[in-house]
Formats: sequence, structure tokens, C-alpha cells
Amino acid sequence: MFGNPVQFIRSYEPYEVIIEMTIIWLAVYVVFRFLRGTRGAGIFKGFAIIFVLVTLIIQLLGQGTDAFARLNFIYARFLNLAAILLIVVFAPELRQAMIRLSQPRHFRGSAAHMRAVISAVSEAAQFLSKNQFGALIAIERSVKLGGLVEGGQTLDALVSARLLESIFWPNSPLHDLGVVIRGNRIIAAGVQFPLAEEGVLPARSGSRHRAAAGLTMESDCLVVIVSEETGAVSIAENGRIDYNLPRDQLESILAKRLEAPQVTKPAKDLNNRLDEESANDHEESRQDAAA
Repeated sequence: MFGNPVQFIRSYEPYEVIIEMTIIWLAVYVVFRFLRGTRGAGIFKGFAIIFVLVTLIIQLLGQGTDAFARLNFIYARFLNLAAILLIVVFAPELRQAMIRLSQPRHFRGSAAHMRAVISAVSEAAQFLSKNQFGALIAIERSVKLGGLVEGGQTLDALVSARLLESIFWPNSPLHDLGVVIRGNRIIAAGVQFPLAEEGVLPARSGSRHRAAAGLTMESDCLVVIVSEETGAVSIAENGRIDYNLPRDQLESILAKRLEAPQVTKPAKDLNNRLDEESANDHEESRQDAAA
């Protein structure tokens, strides 16, 4: 088949070669871009190198003859086995890809709720960062974290900077684990997030960063991390972490990540208004029930 490479190439029309090479290049680029920064990148590169080398050796040894028939037989069976192994090895990455394809483009909730959450989280993160208090705050999107929340402490409280600061205050019973925010409410604290595997993150990353990366690999949530050792603020999303973000820009970064408008009113005023809206809703519900 590959006895005369020049003749083999000439057997195709030039436009067919260009189209095929473009499609192959795009496929490889998409795969590398998706795997960049994950443990799957190294595995994929290693497998690709081995595959190319073994294929070249097999073709050169057996070109145009029936020699090395047993070696060719083993090689063909190896390709079938390798396809199954790749599915098993890249199972976490495949699951993450499916989550990305299905996730919506916008943060769920009203604009007021969105602004209140962003303002409260950024204010709390800045306070905790300045005092070097560790924190782990997950903001849900479309994939619910119901299974994880059941293992934590249920709160169901309106999001506020003061509440987040008190949860992560040192010696608090809940300060070591994570908080989950759904909509404009803190639904649980003291939640144990799944840890990312060894080798996924740099060696300098602590348990909070591994937990944030592990959670974002299995869901489409966004996680804010405050390092207890350095006070640095980081954000985890889609299994990747942006380290050492500037504190004074955290609010705008969160607004951009969550596709929310910039906060124009103080968080305290927004939270007070949301408290009044919630109280009015409860009052209307009681009146309807009485009627």
C-alpha cells in the first residue's frame, strides 16, 4: 500500500488531500485544546507518539510482502484494544466534554439575584484574602450538586458577604470544607468536594485547589478559592484554575464569567431588597393558603 509514497500521494486529487489534511488538523487541534492543562494531555501525546512509531515500523517491515504476518496480526488486535483503553482512560475528560456541550450560556436567575451573589462573594473573598482565611465557594449553574449537598450542613440562607465570612472564620465548624450557592441562596456549607487526581494540578496546589478542580471536572459550576497559606484568590472552571487573581478586579471577573451585568448598587441595598421580596412572597403564600 505504501510501497511508493509519491505514487500513493498522486493517486488522490489535490483538493481531496487539502480537505482531508484540514479536517485532520482541526480535529487534532480541538482535542489538544480541550486536553490542554489536564493529565489527559500527557497521555494523549504519549499514545500518539507510540501509535505513529509502531505504525511506521509495521508498514516498513511488511510493505509489499506477507512477511511478519504474525506481527501485523498482533498490531491489528492492539488497535482494537487501544480504542477500548482510550475510552476508559479518558472517561473523566469525556464526561466533562458532555457537560460543556449541554450547559447553557447564561447564569440562571434574575439580574438582581446575580448582582447580589457576585457582590457578596467578591466582598467576602476580599475580606478572607486580606486576613488569609481559607475559603471554597461553589456557584451552581445548570448541573445540580444535590448528591454532594446531602453530605453537608443544610443552610438555605440568602447569600451575604457577612454570612460567608462567618462560615469561613477560623475555628468555625464549617470553615474547612466548601459552600454551595444555588441561585441567590447558600444551600449548604461544610460540603466535601471530590478531589482532582494527582498530577492534574501543579505541585504547589493545596487540597482546596484540588477540590475545586475536581468539582468543576464533574459539573459546570464555578468555584472561588481563597488560599489559607498565601491569601491568594483563584477561580476554578471546567477543571482549570486561574491563580492569583487581583482582589480589586474579582467582582468584574466574576461578572464576566457568569455573564452578569456590572454591579451598580451596594450589595447591602440589594440584599435588603431581596429580603423584602422574599418576605412579600411568603406573606402572599400565607394569604393564599388562608383563602
